[in-house]
Order: sequence, then structure tokens, then C-alpha cells
Amino acid sequence: MNNDLNTAHRGNILVVDDTPANLRLLVGILNTNGYKVRPVPNGELALSAARGLPPDLILLDIMMPEMNGYEVCEKIKADERTRDIPVIFISAINDVLDKVKAFAVGGVDYITKPFQMEEVLVRVETHLAMCQLQSKLKQKNDELTVALEQLQATQNQLVHSEKMAALGQLIAGIAHEINTPLGAIRSSIGNIANFLETNLESLPAFFKELSPEREQDFFHLMQKTNQQNQSLSTREKREFRKKLKYQLESQGFENADSLASLFINIGLQEDLQPFLPLLKDPDSEKIINVAYDFASLKRSARTINTATERAAKVVFALKSYARYDRTGEKIQANIPDAIETVLTLYNNQLKQGVEVIRNYQTQLPYVLCYPDELNQVWTNLIHNALQSMENKGILRIDAVQQNTRVLVSITDSGKGISPEIMPKIFEPFFTTKPAGEGSGLGLDIVRKIIEKHQGKINVESMPAQTTFTVSLPINLDE
Repeated sequence: MNNDLNTAHRGNILVVDDTPANLRLLVGILNTNGYKVRPVPNGELALSAARGLPPDLILLDIMMPEMNGYEVCEKIKADERTRDIPVIFISAINDVLDKVKAFAVGGVDYITKPFQMEEVLVRVETHLAMCQLQSKLKQKNDELTVALEQLQATQNQLVHSEKMAALGQLIAGIAHEINTPLGAIRSSIGNIANFLETNLESLPAFFKELSPEREQDFFHLMQKTNQQNQSLSTREKREFRKKLKYQLESQGFENADSLASLFINIGLQEDLQPFLPLLKDPDSEKIINVAYDFASLKRSARTINTATERAAKVVFALKSYARYDRTGEKIQANIPDAIETVLTLYNNQLKQGVEVIRNYQTQLPYVLCYPDELNQVWTNLIHNALQSMENKGILRIDAVQQNTRVLVSITDSGKGISPEIMPKIFEPFFTTKPAGEGSGLGLDIVRKIIEKHQGKINVESMPAQTTFTVSLPINLDE
């Protein structure tokens, strides 16, 4: 449509008719009533004029040489530049089938010759008004589309900001969770390095001096220590040391207490009867000390392995939590795995005195969802639960399938939510936390995310028991 021509006229109209008298009559009628009119006598010129400077409306004759009105209209509707221009047919043909064909090829109206001036003006005015309304509607739809995209972008940024804010609160605990295994690794590497520096040169001579019997005892002892993988508590070590000391004293060993401690540190807690010949050997203390050094070496290697697994788990959880999926595509996700990722990040708070009870249904179906956004849901609900309990109490998490939905319930043993504030907890900016500790957007964002997933969230609370239940469809509709 040509807005420049419309500034001084009611509309820009292209009139197509091979009869000069009809052209003059229509031009006169329309010009008199304030329309800008461009008359053309055939279909080719009509197409050229419409493509060069698209009019607001076309009045088109049917019976024309070389290219009739139906063909002209079909070409207009096939061209992206002109397809939206309304076409009114004007023809002396009054047959019903011809009128039907006119509408079938894209016409919006049909005027029969001879026509009345008033009829032409009313129909032209009506369709121009409809066209303008459609144009305004399209403009408003475009504006709404842009506004919706901006709103979605803002919401995504808000969710991500809330996620990063939660991560900021966790960062000290996460740093501790990473530094602890790193410290264990550093200490274990020091032990290994010290063992190699102290014993590496003397080991060949040590094994060369062993008799066949002592060599067999030594490797038997190492085999027994390799089988001891469980860690003992201080109380268990004390009980085992008493039993070993009693056995050694009954065999007449004066240094029974130190030998018992040495065997416990090596990792041997069972009957010492097979090792009595070794213990009675004059070089027994030297042999047992070397065995202890090897046991310490193995213990250090096991500590490094455990620590690296722990650090890797924390880093993986942190990476999974912090990632931001910009594709906006739904994927199949394992809900318990996502919850465990969040629990890993909160491990430092959980260690302060929270018992976590997990009730995950076996073979729980995957849920088609936006997993990054659901991570924010689990984070917020778990964070609120821990704060309610002041990091001391019982946190129970249930995940079960119910028909076509997955239900996740997070229950804490905290002080509960009072009936007065219960109706407000999902309102934006509502918070009971001190200034600077909460934006009041957490549960509002949770509710919006769950609604985006076509889910529901319910809360039940009483002193020492508050439960948030999230219901999610297994297959999210488009």
C-alpha cells in the first residue's frame, strides 16, 4: 500500500477496464469523492502498475482481451508484493458461476454493470475501511508479538538472574565442597611423595634380605590389607585394637599395644594366628613397618580417588546448574537427577544437621520439559525448606508417577507458614525475609515456570511440616 498517496486522498485506487467510457465514468466518480485514481486499459498494464506502486484497492473488469480479469487477479494474488490488495470485480456478466469464480480467484466483492454510483462508492469505502482495519490489526499483532518476545526474554533473564543469585548465596559452601577434596588430594600426594623419597632406594635391599617364609608372610599381609576397603570409626578401631592387644598379650608379646595399633592402621582387624611366625621373627618390626608404609600408600591412592570423584561431582553439578539453554527447546529430563544436582550444591548446608530422605519411584518416566527452568524450581523450594529449618531437621523429597503426571513433593520440618501469609506467598515481591536477603520473586518465578510447563503447585503447612507439591505432565503439549 502506498502511504504517500494516502496522505492527501481517501485512498489510492487502480481501475482496470478496456472500455474508455467506463474508465472515464469510474475515474470521475471516484475523483469527485476524494480518491486518487489510476486508470489502465488492460491486464498487463494493471499488473505493472500494481507491482510498481501497490494501490489500496483494485476495481477490475472481467471481459478484457489478451488477459481477462480472472487471470489478472490470479497473478496479483500469486505475487507477494500485491497479494494483500483487495480486488473488486466490475462486470456485465451476471451469471452465478462467474461470480463464484471471481471469489474463488481472490476477489473480495462483485459489482454488476450497469452499476449505480452510490453502490460503487459504498462498496469501495467498505473494503477500504476493512483493509485499513486489517492493516491496523496486523500492526497491533506485530507490536504484541514484539512485546511478547520482549516479555519472554525479560522473564528468561529474570529466571537466570534468580538462579545466579541463588548460586551466589551457595558459592561459599561450594568452594568449601571443592577445597576439602583438594586438600585431601594435596595431603595424599605429599604422603606418596614422602614414601617414595624415603623408601624407594631401600626397597630392593629389603626384598632381597627377606627369607622365602617372611616374603610369603609379607605378601600375605599385603593381600589382607588390600581386602580391607571399609573405613572404620574411632570407636570401631578402639574395639578392634583391644581384641588384637588381647591376642598379642596372650602370646607373650611385650609390645602388644604398639603392635595392635600398627595392625589396625595397616587395616588388619581379624585373627592374628597366621602371622604369629612373622611376629616372632627378629626383623618383624621392620617388615610390619614396611607393610604399614605400603598400606598408607594404598590409603592415599584411595583418598585421591574418592576426593577427585567428589570434586568432579560438585563441578558437574555446578556446570549443570549454571548452564543456560538458549535454544528454548524442550527435552526429556530425569527429575530425580535434576534434584540430586541441586542437593549436591547444597551439601555444605545439609551437613550442618539436615537428614535427607529420598523417596524416588523406581523407573520414574522422563518428563518433556525445560530442565534449566525446572532446576530453578527445585533450587528455590529446597533453599526455602533449608532456611525454614535453619539447616537442621528433616528434608523429605518424594517423586512418583500419577497417571500421566509426575508429582514431586518437598517437605521440611521447619516452623511452617502461618495462615495469614499463606495466600500471599506466590505474589511477586512478597517476602518475609529481611531486606537484602530476598527479592520476593522466588515463588512467583516458580509458579510461572510450573504454569509454563502446564503444571500445578500446591502447598500445605503446619508447624514442623510444610509440603510443596509440584505436578508436571510427562508429555508437555505444544
